[in-house]
Amino acid sequence: MTLVERTRAALTRAAGVYRGSGFDERIAEVRARLDEPLRVAIAGRVKSGKSTLLNALVADRLAPTDAGECTRIVTWYRDGHTYRVTLHPRAGGAPRQLRFTRDEGAVEVDLGGIRPEDVHSLDITWPSQALRRATLIDTPGIGSLSERVSRRAWELIAPDDEETPADAVLYLMRHLHANDLEFLHAFHDTEVSRPNPVNAIGVLSRADEIGVGRLDAMASARRIAARLAGDGNVRRVVQTVVPVAGLLAETAATLTETEVRHLRAVAGLEVKPAEELLLTADRFVNTLPELGLTSIEREALLARFGLYGIRLASTLLRQDGQTTATGLARELTDRSGLTELQEVLGSLFFERRDVLKARSALLALDTLTRTRPRSGSPAVAAEVEEIVASAHPFNELRVLATLRAGWLGGKPAVVEELERVIGGTGTAPHIRLDLPPDAGAGQLRSAASEALVRWQRRAENPLTVHEMAVAARVAVRSCEGLLADLNGRAR
Repeated sequence: MTLVERTRAALTRAAGVYRGSGFDERIAEVRARLDEPLRVAIAGRVKSGKSTLLNALVADRLAPTDAGECTRIVTWYRDGHTYRVTLHPRAGGAPRQLRFTRDEGAVEVDLGGIRPEDVHSLDITWPSQALRRATLIDTPGIGSLSERVSRRAWELIAPDDEETPADAVLYLMRHLHANDLEFLHAFHDTEVSRPNPVNAIGVLSRADEIGVGRLDAMASARRIAARLAGDGNVRRVVQTVVPVAGLLAETAATLTETEVRHLRAVAGLEVKPAEELLLTADRFVNTLPELGLTSIEREALLARFGLYGIRLASTLLRQDGQTTATGLARELTDRSGLTELQEVLGSLFFERRDVLKARSALLALDTLTRTRPRSGSPAVAAEVEEIVASAHPFNELRVLATLRAGWLGGKPAVVEELERVIGGTGTAPHIRLDLPPDAGAGQLRSAASEALVRWQRRAENPLTVHEMAVAARVAVRSCEGLLADLNGRAR
């Protein structure tokens, strides 16, 4: 049986044990969650660009990015066949549908006189290809002047009495603050039943601002992100750190022909006048009337691109005057860091989605059997414990968490290979084996066989320290699994 099948069987047993107890609906919800898209929460400090990044990932300007009242509410964005907004009251009342409009793209919700502090969450259902892969959860910023608003993100990611509703977390940071680490530690645990670095990715958001909007700003941001990703404190709480210029990513995903036409006017300037025009936002709006753009059009470009985005887009158009809106959007997306983030999401979240969803479901069962015991619940708890202890993906996660916490040492090359083989940098065979994406089946099998022999020797060597020997046996099982999958494909 697969991990998901074993988890589903445990939920079926629990449904029988808790039938008529009032928890039937709760168990049914957890079981249904196994078949839903992965739930990814987007968290971070106030003004870190959470809603902007969400819009970029969805390729639609759905989430409001100003300081309106709905930015203080946890909001779920789900795929569906219709357009609908549902409010869930904090006091536990019945959900209600709300009226909404779209103002310049963002979904503007009419709360109907209900105070934001009385709202538990909003559900926005929207037909979207991106949301079929992942349900995105936009959270209020931590570090808000309002403790109540800030607390809502904590309640979602690290609730006191139940499992986190999110399977994975994107944590946005502009700089690394002490309460960033505090927040990440709150949902970090070395046990498989709680979120740990394998389901958390750090995003160095608004990355273009690090280089003060210069054309090489993203190169500077990548160097800083690499240093953060290698920091021991950061490695304990996130899998990696990816720099993203969120505003540019959002705009690239929703670029219009009108905006490209306005950018061509800037691109038509000589280099020196263009550089002088783009020194400051005030100069861009108020100087060089011969540019042919009104102040309203210039302000609109600034709001959508920022100075960095205008510099970059106009430079690209100047270098290639034949660039279409589609081609420019693709180039801006790559340069914004969004493409890299999407690749990391695919490698670290979506390829491991069954494991992450099973973890969430097993945590729900563990919490239920501990806090609401009844006749038969010990058997459910034992089944959960057996799944957690024996399922190889969970063993990989435990070793990975131990590595990230700095509790397992060794030669750097050995530790690096161990992390890669157990899926710490992605679960695809070529990533685990450190081969190019186009590696052939024969090359993959050969590399897997060689890795298997290496890790068997380490596991059996009497001079290998106990902790590494245990980890080596997990790596052996990972290599065996790779070979079995590769040989199965060859048949």
